[in-house]
Amino acid sequence: MRIIPAIDIIEGKCVRLSKGDYDTKKIYNENPLEVAQEFEAHGIEYLHLVDLDGAKSKHVVNHKILEQIASKTQLKIDFGGGLKSDEDLRIAFDSGATQITGGSIAVKDRETFLSWIAKYGAGKIILGADAKDEKIAISGWEEESGISLVPFIKEFQKQGIEYVICTDISKDGMLQGPAFDLYKNILEKTKKWETRITGSGVEDEEVLGIHLIASGGISDYSELGKLADLGCEGTIIGKAIYENKISLKQLENYILEYGSQ
Repeated sequence: MRIIPAIDIIEGKCVRLSKGDYDTKKIYNENPLEVAQEFEAHGIEYLHLVDLDGAKSKHVVNHKILEQIASKTQLKIDFGGGLKSDEDLRIAFDSGATQITGGSIAVKDRETFLSWIAKYGAGKIILGADAKDEKIAISGWEEESGISLVPFIKEFQKQGIEYVICTDISKDGMLQGPAFDLYKNILEKTKKWETRITGSGVEDEEVLGIHLIASGGISDYSELGKLADLGCEGTIIGKAIYENKISLKQLENYILEYGSQ
């Protein structure tokens, strides 16, 4: 399971929110690059970078920070927040994003989102499926769509989506544990079986499914093993790092023991 620390940006600073509420903003570092470089120094290869100003403004705002981190580290960055147009996407990739995450756009402008998958490939586009009471939430979580979570994911799975980040908003930033049951349900309901013929002519069934990245609520190192056992392909860790509930040394040891691929 990949370990993916999060950096959320407001006004150029590294912050965290609770349940997506901008009024709960807490600044952890004035310099996000310092934070990213510390992650990299502990063997971390991936970063989840969220432009919270962009999510609110409905267009990319903090792309210069993305560019700075991408140019001064080797981290593979998935970038989200405010990606609404082809131009926003171009800016994100030109600024060094390895992948982008689209959430609101997948709800409000499905055709544009699908065109991104067609243009850039499913490996570059992550579906952001953030939910409250198993309903999709959009626009920086300030708006509920009324769309049911699992059917939403399955619909985009049919369209070729491979990577899904799912945040249970009620858990985010609360340090009360992830939504294990929710992730188990998603993984079970998005499994597909494909029969293939091996080189010796024997039929073999392969289980295919989405690469589910868990996000929100992680509070203890022991929870990483539980998420991996469920089948999560990655996990995003935010406040647990910043509040010293999980140390970077622990994450470094996890990566050394289990690998990050």
